[in-house]
Amino acid sequence: MIHPILKLGDARLQSPAEPVKSVSPETDRLIDDMIATMYAAPGIGLAAPQMGVPLRTFVIDLSMGRDPAALITMINPEWVEREGMQLEEEGCLSLPGFTATVPRPARAVVRGWDRRGETRTIEGTELLARALQHEMDHLDGRLFVDRLRGIKRDLILRKARKLARAGKW
Repeated sequence: MIHPILKLGDARLQSPAEPVKSVSPETDRLIDDMIATMYAAPGIGLAAPQMGVPLRTFVIDLSMGRDPAALITMINPEWVEREGMQLEEEGCLSLPGFTATVPRPARAVVRGWDRRGETRTIEGTELLARALQHEMDHLDGRLFVDRLRGIKRDLILRKARKLARAGKW
């Protein structure tokens, strides 16, 4: 089932997510809903808190559904390594229409459970490293705008507030 995606300004996006205690049929349904919601948006990643579910789970698919083997599901992910730095433009389904250049690791390694509850380690560079950091930020109650400073951050926040006041957010 496709769910609405929470937007900047919703307090639930600013709260750290809780660990999943065990993989269950409810977890499996959540993941199916996250995948459907991500593809419908369309996006390349979605964290459970973006759907208002405060659990440490995310999905990523850089192929946007074109390659079934590209789908990554992570439950209770933890950092193993992060190194280097890249500066690339990114957006977020919780800030539709906004993009910014965000500092992210050039290489990232995350370990967590897959949807069967088996431990899995994912290593990413370039876009996958950015996506891993982006989704991990959501699980920690952060949005990409929280990593910005100065005029770009202020501009995004002002425009988003203006859209919210106008009922267009």
